[in-house]
Amino acid sequence: MHANGKDARNNKMSYLRLVTERLELTAGSLALSQAELQDRTRFGELLNAQVVEWPPSPEYDEQVMTFMRDYFAANPNDGGWGAWYFILCGSNEEERVLIGNGGFKGSPSSDGSVEVGYSIVDRFQRKGYATEAVQSLVAWAFDYPEVRRVLAEALPENTPSVRVLEKNGFRYIGQGSEEGVIRYKITREDFIQRTGRLDAVVTTPLAGGKRQV
Repeated sequence: MHANGKDARNNKMSYLRLVTERLELTAGSLALSQAELQDRTRFGELLNAQVVEWPPSPEYDEQVMTFMRDYFAANPNDGGWGAWYFILCGSNEEERVLIGNGGFKGSPSSDGSVEVGYSIVDRFQRKGYATEAVQSLVAWAFDYPEVRRVLAEALPENTPSVRVLEKNGFRYIGQGSEEGVIRYKITREDFIQRTGRLDAVVTTPLAGGKRQV
């Protein structure tokens, strides 16, 4: 699912991209966040995509956009661990349309956890795009050996959002960070078993020269 693989990490963060069967995922940056807030025409130019319906949901409001801008301003080398933009790719450049966004709520924690989120514009929902995007983001996260688990939260009544997580191998683990929200998780071990991605196996040296996953 990766266009550039691990080598993409060495590129300028604003150009970090993942390509799936139908989508291009572009990692956020300070320049993109500033344009998203201040100049939608420039925002579309930077993404090389049509920005027709934006934002993708009421929850993704100016406050959230401002938070992401400030995050990138404070963490200029943290590309990939913030917002990503989902672009539907047609047969030519003129058919590229921004249909959603998602990403992570910061770089891996001390226990190796990251949290993923996602949102799709209404008229592009129920077409599998969110599932496709989350699959790529999870795979990208597990390219980093320090990531041990990917978390996600959803409202229990939001069945489509829950199904996106379940289709990507996430398991329900209980109450979320806020009342009425539930939490899901996929571990590195779950990911390896589900995908057969042996390159996601991380070994740790032990005494006597033995190693364990």
